[in-house]
Amino acid sequence: MQQPATRTDLAQSAADALEAIDHAKALSMRSLVGFDGFVDSIIHVVDKRHSMVHDDYQRIHTIPEFAARCGAAANRSANIELVVRDTRFGGNGPLLSNSLGSLGSPVTYIGAVSLEDDWSTVDPIYLPFVEKCEQVIPLCPPGRTDALEFDDGKIMLGKPESVQRVTWERIKEVVGLKKLIEIIEGVSLISVVNWTLVGGVPGIWEGLCNDIFPHISENHNRRIFIDLSDPAKRTDADIVTAMKLVQQLQTHLPVTLGLNLAESGRIAGVIGAEVYDDEHNRTLAEMVPEAAMSIRDKLGLDCVVIHQHTGAGGADRSGEAYWFAGPYTRKPRISTGAGDHFGGGFSFAQMAGLPLGESLAAACGVAGAYVRDAASPSRTRLIEFLRDLPVPETH
Repeated sequence: MQQPATRTDLAQSAADALEAIDHAKALSMRSLVGFDGFVDSIIHVVDKRHSMVHDDYQRIHTIPEFAARCGAAANRSANIELVVRDTRFGGNGPLLSNSLGSLGSPVTYIGAVSLEDDWSTVDPIYLPFVEKCEQVIPLCPPGRTDALEFDDGKIMLGKPESVQRVTWERIKEVVGLKKLIEIIEGVSLISVVNWTLVGGVPGIWEGLCNDIFPHISENHNRRIFIDLSDPAKRTDADIVTAMKLVQQLQTHLPVTLGLNLAESGRIAGVIGAEVYDDEHNRTLAEMVPEAAMSIRDKLGLDCVVIHQHTGAGGADRSGEAYWFAGPYTRKPRISTGAGDHFGGGFSFAQMAGLPLGESLAAACGVAGAYVRDAASPSRTRLIEFLRDLPVPETH
């Protein structure tokens, strides 16, 4: 496992590379992303209310505290108050696309972002996202998510019934194969996300392999980014099938598989990759790059990247494996979407030709700026953030 001289040096190198991207280069870094869509309610869980004034309460700060409150209700009952702090567009695809678009990649988004009563019109809640994209093609209405946010993470309560309308047949009906081939011919990145909640994703992967890839020209800069989105509820058999399809994608284009820490452990266990042996009390900085390398080798993919709130590690086909300590903050303004912004930052860096270590730095920088600003960073903001990268806060 290679290690950069210092974390700061790697961040500065990433900032230099990002600063060297001119307008023409950025315009050539086109992306196609799909195919989910959700409307997220960002929620605080009330611990104690001081008065009935909307904001006059003390929130539950940690997931263990919330779990204890729920557990104490067993054989009894509980009345837990939820305060909606914000309602905003969400979904893995829209959030990842917003990140890419803010950094300067012209994005085509296809997905579940329409009005309930007019599937050809984008829901107005997505207009800030639409402004960041080159084009948005709605397929059906979005699902809904209640995002319970805590200082140490979030609990996503998803209602994904609507996004089950997203299928390969629906995409062909709305977009058409000819237009889809034209779009993909011009992109450097294809990202298909949220396999866990969107039942049509396996069919979309198969459709790309069978109906699209045989009809596009060879482009050594074109690649695929896959984010499964928390497969905890899916069976081992489902995961085996999904990984076989991801391997099929790899036969056409280089695949980057993006995972969070929990996802990487689940995937590794199913495919038989030995990871996270902490017998000798090793750190995540030591174990995560090795886990990424093990999963990558087992699946034969181009790159595997694993992120969590304190940093990220990855391994790619060149044999490189790195850990980058992220700019962790104990008090994020928002945490919902941080992983999607990491994926967007990593994908943008890969399109720009940054090596693995610098791509990890850029991705951690995007996520770090996002959770502090509660907004997707521009490339200028990202460069400034990397130049003066915050020291990780302690838990």
